[in-house]
Amino acid sequence: MSVTAPDGFVAAGVDVGIKGPGRLDLAVVVAEDGAVPAAGVFTQNRAAAAPVVLSRRRLAAGRARAILLNSGCANAATGERGWKAAEATTGAVAAALGCPPTEVLAMSTGPIGSYLDVDAIAARVPELVGQATKEGGSTAAEAILTTDSRTKTVVVNGPNFILGGMAKGAAMLRPDMATMLAVLTTDASVEAPTLQRVLTEAAAVTFNSLNVDGCESTNDSLVLLASGRVGSVSESELGESVVKACSALAAEMAADAEGASKTVRILVTGAAEDLLARQVGRAISDSALVRASFYGADPNWGRILAAVGTCPVDVNQVSISYQSVSVFRSGSPVAHVELEGLLDSDFVVQVDLGPGQGRAEIITTDLTPEYVRFNGERS
Repeated sequence: MSVTAPDGFVAAGVDVGIKGPGRLDLAVVVAEDGAVPAAGVFTQNRAAAAPVVLSRRRLAAGRARAILLNSGCANAATGERGWKAAEATTGAVAAALGCPPTEVLAMSTGPIGSYLDVDAIAARVPELVGQATKEGGSTAAEAILTTDSRTKTVVVNGPNFILGGMAKGAAMLRPDMATMLAVLTTDASVEAPTLQRVLTEAAAVTFNSLNVDGCESTNDSLVLLASGRVGSVSESELGESVVKACSALAAEMAADAEGASKTVRILVTGAAEDLLARQVGRAISDSALVRASFYGADPNWGRILAAVGTCPVDVNQVSISYQSVSVFRSGSPVAHVELEGLLDSDFVVQVDLGPGQGRAEIITTDLTPEYVRFNGERS
C-alpha cells in the first residue's frame, strides 16, 4: 500500500511480539465505508494455510470490510487450532469494526508449523483498528515483512482513479495463484466479478511469472479491494493499472530476494501458446544449475537447453541469446561469441522456440552461496 491510501481505505501496523519486541508484526487494512467489492487470488498449494482457506471462502461473497495481516507465523500446518486462531483473530477485528466476521479476511506469513498467539493479537486489535489512518500504509507495509530487507509499495495513477499496493516476499517465491502477500486498493467503482477477472489476469503475467527459488508457498495471497469513492472505470483501464502495480511489486521482490546478487529476466517467444511459453520459462528458472551459472556469469546455454528440453517443444527450432547476443541458433551453437562483462549484473535471457505467437516473461535471480547459507540455518 502507498504511504497515503486511495480514498476510502485506512491502515496501520503494530508490534504484538510475534517476531520479538520492537518489531512491527500485525497490520490491518480497512474499508471505511463498510464492506466493498473484493477479489482474491491464492496459492494452489494443497497444504494451504488456515488464513488462505478462510479468506478464499469468505471472498466467495465478493465483498470484504478488512484484512488482518501478521508476520512471524504462517499459521500453516496447524490443524484445527490454526483454523480457530484465524477465526478468533479476524473475529476480534470484526468486533472492533462492528461488522460480521465473514467480512474480515486474514493473511499470515512466517515459519510453518508455529501457532498464532491469539490472546496477544486480540488484545491489540482494538488499538490497531483505532490507529488506522490514510497515512498508515507505511507501518502496515513494514509489519508484514519477514526476511525482506525493505518495504515494497506502489502507487499507480489511472485516468480518474488511484491504485495503491503493498507486498512482502523475499524467498519461497514461486507463486501459483497465485512466502508472498500482497494487498491492492483502489478508489474506483468496480463490481466484484470485474475485479476478479482483472486480478486473475494480472497475477498470471506478473506474480505467477516470478520464480525466486522454485518453492511454492502455503500462504501466497493477493487481494484487491475497491472503495467506489470515484466514478466507474473501464475494465481495460483498471486492468492496465493492476498489471502495472503487480509488475512493479514482483520486480521489487526479485530485487530483494534472499542472497541474490542479480535479477534475471527470461523472455520466451515463439511458443505455440502463452501457457507453453510460461512452462518453458519456469523450467529454466526452476533449474538450480541454470541459476548457479547466472551467479557465475557463465553463459552456459547447454543448461538452459536441457531445461527447455523437459517441455514439449522441438529443440531443433530453439534459439538462445544472452543480452541479445546469440549463443545457440536453431539447434546449433554459435561460434566465437563474446560476452565478457555482460552478465556481471542484471541481464536478460532470450529463448525463441520457433514460429509461434506465444510468449512469456519470467523474473528470477541467481543462486548464490549466501542463499544456501541463509536457508541452511535453523528457522
